[in-house]
Amino acid sequence: MNSDIAFLVAALAAFFAVGGVGWVAAGAMGDAQAKKRMSRAVGGTGGAQRGRRQSGPQDQAAQRRRQIAESLKDLEQRQKDARKKKVSLKSRIQQAGMEFSPSAFWIGSAVAAMVMAAIAFLTGQSLLVVGGLAVVGGLGLPRWWLGFLCGRRQKAFTREFANSLDIIVRGVKSGLPLNECLKIIAEESPDPVGSEFKQLVEGIAVGVSLEDGLNRMCDRMPLPEINFFRTVLVIQQKTGGNLAETLGNLSNVLRSRKLMREKIGALSSEAKSSAAIIGSLPPGVLGIVYATTPSYMSAMFVHPTGQLMLLGGLTWMFIGIMVMRGMINFKI
Repeated sequence: MNSDIAFLVAALAAFFAVGGVGWVAAGAMGDAQAKKRMSRAVGGTGGAQRGRRQSGPQDQAAQRRRQIAESLKDLEQRQKDARKKKVSLKSRIQQAGMEFSPSAFWIGSAVAAMVMAAIAFLTGQSLLVVGGLAVVGGLGLPRWWLGFLCGRRQKAFTREFANSLDIIVRGVKSGLPLNECLKIIAEESPDPVGSEFKQLVEGIAVGVSLEDGLNRMCDRMPLPEINFFRTVLVIQQKTGGNLAETLGNLSNVLRSRKLMREKIGALSSEAKSSAAIIGSLPPGVLGIVYATTPSYMSAMFVHPTGQLMLLGGLTWMFIGIMVMRGMINFKI
């Protein structure tokens, strides 16, 4: 009897001992699995965050590239439209820096035509010569004079524009905003740079956006340098970036273009001198012969055949000079 009770107690003790060990083991395994699940959750969240942190700059860079590409595409389309657009007489007058109206230009052209025709008529020229000189005086000379003024103003702007970009670069590096740098250029730079930037600053002051103001500047001064400047500022305004570094690179490019242009001018100076000598020979010989023997050359100015020969010679001389000018004139 006692042995049965002792056996039962031993069995119960063994049962509780095995159950306790199993319960402890199960609890330990559950804790381990819970910790594993927690670490997975935390690790997955951290990995996702790290992935987002890694992909964040890449997305920003891709977005910036897309914005730059879109800006360049819009600017290229605008340039194509501007090239297809015919330049009006009013725009040509603005590009020359003049302030008279197109009607005043046409009045001056008519006066020039009448003066040339009167000179030809009073010297006894034929009606063909009178009409030709009237056309030259009314349409040729005024437009040539306007184109000469435009070219001279654009050359003066190009010579000073790189220095203006250096002002912006130094101002931005010292902490000045872009508008203040533009005001400094408008106040201190010589014409035509100062006057053009003054119009830009005044337009911005009355509410015109920077892009529209730069577009108007390009219309008044159609130069590749202004187009580069507008492209840089528009892209920087939309996408951000280091404006000082970009404009510094643009200034170096413009100075390199200027040096290349001067080098080309020096290398082509011999050809220009040859063209000037060859072009001056026929009128020079004509003047010498007329001064020594006027009776020998007077028929060329009085007889219709001689007048026609002179007109043909002048035409072919003009064509030859333009061809030689095109051969030695390089644009970069």
